[in-house]
Amino acid sequence: MPSTYLAPGVYVEEVSSGLAPIVGVGTSTAGFIGIINLAAASDGVEAETIPTNHGEVKLCTNFTEFKKYFGDFAANSGQNTLAHAVYGFFRNGGTRCFVTWVTEEAKLDDALDKFEAIDEIAIVAAPGVTSKTALAKIDIHCRSLGDRFAILDTEEDIPPDSEQLKPGSQKLIGNSDFAAVYYPWIQVYDPVSKELKFIPPSGHVAGVYARVDDKRGVHKAPANEPILGAVGLKQDISKAKQEPLNSDGINCIRNLNGNIRIWGARTLGAGKDNPDFKYINIRRQFNYLRESIDEGTQWVVFEPNNTELWAKIRRNITAFLTNEWRKGALFGTTPQEAFFVKCDAENNPIETRKLGQVVTEIGVAVIEPAEFVIFRISQLVDEKK
Repeated sequence: MPSTYLAPGVYVEEVSSGLAPIVGVGTSTAGFIGIINLAAASDGVEAETIPTNHGEVKLCTNFTEFKKYFGDFAANSGQNTLAHAVYGFFRNGGTRCFVTWVTEEAKLDDALDKFEAIDEIAIVAAPGVTSKTALAKIDIHCRSLGDRFAILDTEEDIPPDSEQLKPGSQKLIGNSDFAAVYYPWIQVYDPVSKELKFIPPSGHVAGVYARVDDKRGVHKAPANEPILGAVGLKQDISKAKQEPLNSDGINCIRNLNGNIRIWGARTLGAGKDNPDFKYINIRRQFNYLRESIDEGTQWVVFEPNNTELWAKIRRNITAFLTNEWRKGALFGTTPQEAFFVKCDAENNPIETRKLGQVVTEIGVAVIEPAEFVIFRISQLVDEKK
């Protein structure tokens, strides 16, 4: 309410600007883990070294920074695989990645624990790591945190009709809507051997994710996209060979008129366990919306838990989701068809408020108009206020 002034003149008032708008979190920062077994010193041969200690995580914003911390392309197979992956990430559109390395697959847990503390990571890959045990660890890491997505590699020489490419087989983890598998390996130029070399595609694919996120948004499927730097494939995949792989959620990389392109966008298992998240972009968009809203409503912890707070929460989240709808990220011809936000006495009864919680129920139409995928955000508030 304006102040009452008793004399003519110019007066200055400080007016609250209201709540800060919810800002979308990043979706394209990758986390790469390399498995590098360095050779020890022997007669006439120096021990192999890497500038950064194993287990140490470094942020890289270009390949020059990567070389500073982890070395260049090298004769060491593990080091070369990691270098190719990070190089492919930046070449295909990536801009930020956290990188670490361990000496053996058994120490993968240590690297994943380090990644857990880095909230910015949205994509996780361990280029060339293909054992079922290791892939399961990466998948569990992404599932448990709920804010990141795994890009997994297969073994190099698996033929397209192999039972080993089925989810839950001897070589592959079971269905997961927090992971995607890409097949086959891609061929690139190797500066070390000065020849063409087959490498796992996960690093390049992560770069494609980043490129699509930047140009179109995380809601766009990362498919029908060229893989820059790839000149060939370990296996040529025809339409007939792709069909059974596609139904199992194995995303094929194909040579189409001389262009190496990603020709699939399904989560592992293609939604057999969770039909809502059959497609990679749906899962990643859902992660983005949920994390953005969660982080953008942290201010509620300083507010009294009452009807005024509930109204502020509804306005804040509605403004964010309306903007997403206008960008084409949500289905529906009206905001009412695209989402709903519920934060009132019904989902915040006295029992919930006594626990110091404020609960918001949100539904988003990421698949069809008015067909909502629902999630809840629960924040702790100070009931003494």
